[in-house]
Amino acid sequence: MQEAEHIIGPESAATLPELFQERVRRSPEACAYRFFDAINGVWTDCSWNAMAKDVARCRAALAKEKLKPGDKIAIMARNSRYWVIFDQAALSLGLIVVPVYTEDRADNVAYILDNAEVKLLVIGGDEQWQDIHESLQSLSQLKRIITIAECKKLGEKRLLNMGAWLPIEYEDVATVKTEADELATIVYTSGTTGRPKGVMLSHRNILSNCFSALQVFNVRPKYVYLSFLPLSHTLERTVGYYLPMMGGATVAHARGIPELAKDLQEIKPHGLISVPRIYERVYAKIKENLSTRPKWVRRMFHLAVDVGWQRFEYLQGRAKRPLLLFLWPLLKKLVADRITQRLGGNLLIAVSGGAALSPEISKVFVGLGVPIFQGYGLTESSPIISTNRLEENIPDSIGKPLPGIEVRIGDNDELFARGENIMLGYWKNQEATDATIDKEGWLATGDKARIENDFIYITGRIKDIIVLANGEKVSPVDMELAIASNPLFDQVMIIGESRPYLVALSVLNPHRWKKIAEDKHVADKDANDSESEKIILEQISKSLHDFPGYAQIYHHRCDDEAWTVENGLLTPTLKMKRKEILLRYKSEIEQMYEGHTV
Repeated sequence: MQEAEHIIGPESAATLPELFQERVRRSPEACAYRFFDAINGVWTDCSWNAMAKDVARCRAALAKEKLKPGDKIAIMARNSRYWVIFDQAALSLGLIVVPVYTEDRADNVAYILDNAEVKLLVIGGDEQWQDIHESLQSLSQLKRIITIAECKKLGEKRLLNMGAWLPIEYEDVATVKTEADELATIVYTSGTTGRPKGVMLSHRNILSNCFSALQVFNVRPKYVYLSFLPLSHTLERTVGYYLPMMGGATVAHARGIPELAKDLQEIKPHGLISVPRIYERVYAKIKENLSTRPKWVRRMFHLAVDVGWQRFEYLQGRAKRPLLLFLWPLLKKLVADRITQRLGGNLLIAVSGGAALSPEISKVFVGLGVPIFQGYGLTESSPIISTNRLEENIPDSIGKPLPGIEVRIGDNDELFARGENIMLGYWKNQEATDATIDKEGWLATGDKARIENDFIYITGRIKDIIVLANGEKVSPVDMELAIASNPLFDQVMIIGESRPYLVALSVLNPHRWKKIAEDKHVADKDANDSESEKIILEQISKSLHDFPGYAQIYHHRCDDEAWTVENGLLTPTLKMKRKEILLRYKSEIEQMYEGHTV
């Protein structure tokens, strides 16, 4: 196969099912998906031809449910080839797919299914069924529930195991012709406040975004992507599912976050898509390990990062040849290679999106040779608006717009975007649609930004900017990123709107706090007593040394319980629900402002 032939362009596939069909036609025996066979303990390959047969079988089963084009099915399952099979079978019948996070709360799942008028739901297995079945009792429009893994206690007429639902013998069902601008999927934004909104994306929205990305990133048939970010996340679905299909690459589905380190070693991926939280965890682990090593080891690590960063800037054409460049081969062998090997050793692209990645963390990974490319986008933009490139990578920025996407800065420094990737609108919410997309097709992102030499820099969030009582404005996200770079803090949130000063809530890393407390001889002290608070505030102050004087934290409270999706304090994409956290810790916050003195 010649190099240019592996890419499926818009002239060959106008819709998502056409993309799948064209890939099967071009690469029938090539490896489409790699999965871990838990029974035999080995990784197993599945060809595009085999996938096509499974999709045809699933399409026949869906046809028996008497679903009509335009009806909705929801998929609430972990990443696997079955997610793809159900997605492609549904799309080929003109059905609209609604992805649902496996870790979402039961009441939120019920709301999504009801709001989207879902008629068939696919779940992973017993654990999910136990979590959500009570919330589904009132959903009369939900006619069928399919479980991928066998459920031993079905207990509901609508629920069937996939093995029993799929026909053993079947006749191939004709696909339904779909137009590029027709609705393909409704993706519910995780929403840090209030109920989520259903983002309507067409086939053209998604495919145009994939094709634009392919003009920036080289995706080849020999490449393997490791998929672990949930497919219900639009970044993973577009970049980790449809994009590899368009470029002919193989996707390996990770077993889960607990096995991620092992999967990286065994799969040795060329591509990885993640949110910053994963990189932050790896970084925190590196710092924790370094803290126990001899001083000369720590110095060598920092020297490797510094020289590697200078080398990176030199190769990018932004700096002169560094004087210590001659040390790089040795530092690479002794330090950098050990880090990159933990990620498999073959990474050519590591995408970070969904939220801001700390510049400090970017510098460490990039300096050590991990090719992290920070990008930017929204579910409403399918999702990519901009990204850095291999030869044009400024980690502090979110890169340049993808080909075919326009950007501009509007009132209040808000970033606007326009292109074929911009959503059709919000499902059953015209008011929200009109407030987000103007008559000329410009999408209001809600983020403040500046543009320099075509590179975009996010400077804050319109709604997240804190205005102190004295009128000073601070971006809590920037401060939270800086504090979170300290391995003591697992989670942190800054508070201060209309208040005289800033305070912080956090969840501490228990092992790190125990060590610091022992060193300070406060091992038996509560982390919220005055002596402990002073120690924690010192740690925070070190992280904020580059911030202006008014952007300092004067009081702090911590909690032993992590903020999670299950307790309602995180969205399924692991973003803080600021409103919910403020309500949960209302009394603690008021205590930090008693007397209003600094």
